[in-house]
Amino acid sequence: MSHSIEEIQQQFRSLRLTETANYLPSLIQQAESEDWTYQVLLTQLTGYELKRRDEKLIEKRLKWAAFPSYKTLEEFHLDEQQSLSKRQVNQLKEYTWLDQLYNLIVLGPPGVGKTHLATGLGIEAIQKGYKVSFISMGQLIQTLKTEEVTRKSQTRMKRIRSSHLVIIDDLMFMAMDTREANLFFHLINDLYDKASIILTSNKGPNEWGELLGDPGITTAILDRILHRAEVIHFHDDDSYRMKHRSSIFMEESVQI
Repeated sequence: MSHSIEEIQQQFRSLRLTETANYLPSLIQQAESEDWTYQVLLTQLTGYELKRRDEKLIEKRLKWAAFPSYKTLEEFHLDEQQSLSKRQVNQLKEYTWLDQLYNLIVLGPPGVGKTHLATGLGIEAIQKGYKVSFISMGQLIQTLKTEEVTRKSQTRMKRIRSSHLVIIDDLMFMAMDTREANLFFHLINDLYDKASIILTSNKGPNEWGELLGDPGITTAILDRILHRAEVIHFHDDDSYRMKHRSSIFMEESVQI
């Protein structure tokens, strides 16, 4: 009993193999012209469906990440950043730091590429199968404050808490009151030992007390963030270097 291609396509759609259904006419034409065996045809069918599912998952995760722009690591001008070597960037791209739940703190004045580096690492992490969320500090505080009353904020925070990597951009954007600082602490506590965090800021951790206000909350947040952290600063000021912290970067005898 023969079936038309349209009928077969509908059967594929019923099995939720939509991508393969759409591609089926081209695939059958290629199979006939190249005399494929049944095994080759089946391999091509399943391979195409899996490939498209992976691509659609990446597309969905890129949308959910909510990056401010699509800036990749390939577009990052490493030659303009003397504080970060090519070898260190390659280490970051291996993402062992993400598997080990390391945090990255990216410091420097406006316009030096902090957000670009964080975004590029986030995009590549998604392509490697990780879930990523990007949010500015101002947006984060507003979302935390409205989480109990709006579904949009609830959805955003659920995605953030389920991410492997959370990027919080522009930490010193605004000073917090006590309630806001507490909400931020509870989020950091929720993410601790479950996800990695990238923080970008124009001021070092020793100045974050100005933002958070409460010394106790500041200490608690710093303890969790700096427990496993690498500080990358795009300037020559050594005042931000953290003592007594382990490093994810190998010692380098030669700068590249």
